Amino acid sequence: MWQRGRIGVQGDPRKGITHGSRHGSSSVGRGAAVIGRTEDQGIPPEFFEGGSASFVDFLRLHSPELLPVNRVPEGDAPEVPHGTTVLALEFPGGVMMAGDRRATQGNRIAYRELDKVQRADEYSAVAFAGTVGLALEMVRLFQVELEHYEKMETVPLSLPGKARRLGAVIQANLAQALQGLAVVPLFTGYDPGTGEGRIYTYDITGAPQEARDFHADGSGSPYALGALKKLYRRDLSLEDAATVCVQAMFDAADDDTATGGPDPMRRIYPTIAVVTEDGYRRLPEDQVSAIAEEVVRGRMENPGGPTAPLR
Repeated sequence: MWQRGRIGVQGDPRKGITHGSRHGSSSVGRGAAVIGRTEDQGIPPEFFEGGSASFVDFLRLHSPELLPVNRVPEGDAPEVPHGTTVLALEFPGGVMMAGDRRATQGNRIAYRELDKVQRADEYSAVAFAGTVGLALEMVRLFQVELEHYEKMETVPLSLPGKARRLGAVIQANLAQALQGLAVVPLFTGYDPGTGEGRIYTYDITGAPQEARDFHADGSGSPYALGALKKLYRRDLSLEDAATVCVQAMFDAADDDTATGGPDPMRRIYPTIAVVTEDGYRRLPEDQVSAIAEEVVRGRMENPGGPTAPLR
């Protein structure tokens, strides 16, 4: 049976013959490797057809083997690099994200200069803790997803819509997460409707939850959250917000061996980025290093860091 204008293959179970639905090519059994392609063109015709605004759905339909979620390893989870601590906080007119630079592999330091804070699009950012390779691949897929949607629909997704799309990408990784290869991202962005920054957190099933004021994820997050509770104020300036982030990261590194603190000897400092009405931008390394070195000098006098007033 032939269908005109439809991509796919249809088989005759009685004869084990598979027919190319567009061009009438045939081969025996599973041998039909070329589906609906012309002789002089190597790009499958589905790439030229209109479809969903979701790039993830397009891959799931036409090339599911390219999705990271369809490469579940057999047996026990391998020992792979894991990212550790990331955090975010809101300040007037935007949101700030920070991440340490260390990735661990078992009891070893795998990377010292990993960037865990990434631009998602012009007005949003994503940071990750968990399996590094899968996390970076998820971030790249999410970036393409947002760009693809905007090209197809001619308008960008709303910030809550972006948060839900990232949740769908995480949910598709559930099989690998249950085998120990989890990725836990932190998503932030600027909401032009309110003129404020917003923070979204996730569990391994991909359920998005909006956090108020601040949040942290990763192995050092309990200690970072403790510092944020002491130091956070809603009227923080950008410079003070960056100082709070470095102080929280220092506390996390102080008690969590998988989190890397400021390292003046190697000139390795936390990654800090902000998203405001002007868009996404990374704080310059010189600015972050000056803040970090001031924090380190203060810790030499008071190793526990600044304290919160009792009243």
